[in-house]
Amino acid sequence: MNIVLLESLNVERPVMDAFKAQLEELGHTFVEYEKTGDVDTLIEEVKDADAIMLANMPLPAAVVEAAPRLKYIDVAFTGYDHIPMDVCARKGIAVSNASGYATESVAELAIATMILLAREVPALEIAVKEGKTKAGLRGWTLDGRTVGIVGAGAIGLRTAELAKAMGARIIAFNRSKVTSPIVDEQVSLEELMKQSDVVSVHLPLSDSTRGIVSKELLETMKPTAVLINTARGPVVDENALADLLNTGRIQGAAVDVFDKEPPLALDHPLLHTPNTIVTPHIGFDSEQSMVLRANIVFDNLISWLDGDIKNEVKAR
Repeated sequence: MNIVLLESLNVERPVMDAFKAQLEELGHTFVEYEKTGDVDTLIEEVKDADAIMLANMPLPAAVVEAAPRLKYIDVAFTGYDHIPMDVCARKGIAVSNASGYATESVAELAIATMILLAREVPALEIAVKEGKTKAGLRGWTLDGRTVGIVGAGAIGLRTAELAKAMGARIIAFNRSKVTSPIVDEQVSLEELMKQSDVVSVHLPLSDSTRGIVSKELLETMKPTAVLINTARGPVVDENALADLLNTGRIQGAAVDVFDKEPPLALDHPLLHTPNTIVTPHIGFDSEQSMVLRANIVFDNLISWLDGDIKNEVKAR
């Protein structure tokens, strides 16, 4: 089988060399390419591929259409909205993801940013740099507050577990029934937005979740509440969120994901809002998670080569 890696998995070279040697010992070829967005280049790279590996770079439908031997796409990412799943389904191409590799990494970022916002750290940092004191700024702790988890999958529940360990009450919105004892109450999204002191978004991106955290829902949040988005940018109306922050109708926000991947235009509205922590999609990216991700995707690949598909995903 010809296996093509379209972008770096960001692990040490000896780790990749060991995986490559394992595949070659099994009689397969393994070729690595630098990440590119050029469609013609991608078509050339995958023209003889039986399997493709990639992380979160967009894979154009035209590239999949032009790969006559392609049978398997191994996604080194949890989300797979960047894969043309309709084309894969039509062509009978199996797709796996790396579900679980970033659970701890994303949950810890969500917790870290909600604590920083609750304690007014962005505003206090500015005050110190301007030679001022903490006067007029006093934060709060998660103990006794309500944390609303929008999407109670593995990452959402791990975030809830960490918040609960700090004394928070946990409510959750989820499209299926939540049975975890970590969640104190499952509620509608409307009720979650009204009740929560912290809204933490953990939904995947699909047609049904795009824009689900709408302007109307954002406007129902408590003025003292904060919103954390470590999921997907288009799940939240980012222009409406910016308006609420600029007018002081919510206390703050932490945004790790945007409608487009960074780099962002310098006039992006969330780069100029008060009490806002912005990061360039780092939730999934830690030393531990990158190693775990590589292990998962190569295990996926070896299993597929042996006739068993692990972590298979389907079009939503």
